[in-house]
Amino acid sequence: MQESFAPALATALFGVLLAGSAARAELSTEELAKLAQNPVGNLISVPFQNNTNFNYGPLDRTQNILNIQPVYPIHLNDEWNIITRTIFPLLWQPELYPGQGSTFGLSDTQFSAFLSPAQPKGLIWGVGAIAQLPTNTNDVLGNNRWGLGPTAVVLKIEHGSPWVYGVLANNIWSVSGSGSSPPINQMLVQPFLNYNFKGGTYLTTAPIITANWQADSGDTWTIPLGGGVGKIFHLGKLPINSQISAYYNVETPKYGPDWQLRAQVQFMFPK
Repeated sequence: MQESFAPALATALFGVLLAGSAARAELSTEELAKLAQNPVGNLISVPFQNNTNFNYGPLDRTQNILNIQPVYPIHLNDEWNIITRTIFPLLWQPELYPGQGSTFGLSDTQFSAFLSPAQPKGLIWGVGAIAQLPTNTNDVLGNNRWGLGPTAVVLKIEHGSPWVYGVLANNIWSVSGSGSSPPINQMLVQPFLNYNFKGGTYLTTAPIITANWQADSGDTWTIPLGGGVGKIFHLGKLPINSQISAYYNVETPKYGPDWQLRAQVQFMFPK
């Protein structure tokens, strides 16, 4: 009896999620696209984002990071939501010197929680905290310190307009010591700009700009430029947000990658 409980529960929960999606079937594909582009939207989703970094490390190898990023909103009351986002990075790390060999496993998990108005007027915003957990399965895949810091997002979705634009930012500092791992002081800023066509196709640019404040001055910044295209389609009644884009790093640390190919599939369960 106990062995069959977990699969039965998972099946029931998945059915509830599908029912939630069906309840929002009246949304157009353009409206679903805009909902997917809102980091603090009232939307349960599971994005799988794959980032392939080219010419990484002193041997100019290829690094691959698959981010599994479940998003779950918590309804506090009629005025406020908490939007939670967890990032589980599966990292393929190439060898950094001949004979080292490559490494694959889980890197450090990040958990964010945004307090956001349930019925925003004008600008949409969210503020909260981000935590980094040392979940790496190998020392070369992450940092063994715990990290904590603030995070915020602000964006604009104009009614009747095809544009969605905004910016997400955070900074993480280490809050626990570890003899073998360096202190953490890193910033992430992600501006995003989307133009939505009728039918669920959209153009997007969302470069992930990072700064490692612990690095030497010439190795602090990673600044990419680029963009891509996305499309909303349906698997039965389940909406899926697909996207592909490419970014060239105009600024990168020594041995950082020259450019990145990003592909994403996001399973959407609108509430």
